[in-house]
Amino acid sequence: MSNSINTNVGAMVALSSLRTTQAALNVASKQVQTGYRVADAADDASTFSVAQGIRGNLQAFQAVQGSLANGVGLGSVTQAALTNISNLIGNLQAKITQLADGSISANQRTIYTADFNSMTSQIANFISQANYNGTNLLSAASAAKTFLADTNAVTLTMTSQSSVNAAFTTFNASSVASASQATLALTSLNTFSQAVASSLGANAAETRSLQLQSNFVNSIVDATTTGLGAIVDADIGKASASVQALQVRQQLGIQSLSIANQQPSVLLGLFR
Repeated sequence: MSNSINTNVGAMVALSSLRTTQAALNVASKQVQTGYRVADAADDASTFSVAQGIRGNLQAFQAVQGSLANGVGLGSVTQAALTNISNLIGNLQAKITQLADGSISANQRTIYTADFNSMTSQIANFISQANYNGTNLLSAASAAKTFLADTNAVTLTMTSQSSVNAAFTTFNASSVASASQATLALTSLNTFSQAVASSLGANAAETRSLQLQSNFVNSIVDATTTGLGAIVDADIGKASASVQALQVRQQLGIQSLSIANQQPSVLLGLFR
């Protein structure tokens, strides 16, 4: 092997190997630091482009998830109010039936009427407090609300249940001051009860649809997120092991380069 002070082949080989090791170490270190095998376009342009498209879809699904969650919340609050109203209707019916008894004394009628008024006031509170995020489907002025069901802007609807308010307003105007008036109030209460039952069924069905769609979208998001991870996530265990191995190779490469750089000094021995 010829020796030259102008061209140190050994040093060139060592330096090339060191550069290769350093490049591989940079890649492995980046994976450990970011957690991604493909963190940007420099790592893999086509894969990064695909991943960015998937991330955009996930952001759209997040908007759908938020909309559906609002719909489920509104439906649940409305359902709670309707259920409590329905529970009170049975008590009201019993109380009005007592008031329809012409044999009760004036004092008894006063006691029963106070109880009747307390229950009707409670129903009014249930209706006014059935509010979620600024919307009350039981109010007289309520309108149907639509919620996103998918990323194509398909929607699901929560319909207004203002018929409950209208029926209650009519019933609440009933008098129970006498047995005959209490009898008429029973008829009005029956109309109100039917309105509540109808709204209970309709609201429950719509809330269930929103909940099922929300569960489905959540499943899609989970599956998509898993797929995205398979495309871009790094194997941290493998990357960490590579970093350690490459660091050793780097140290050996530096030592090899140092030895190669010392070879030309051997020529000085010829002049001794």
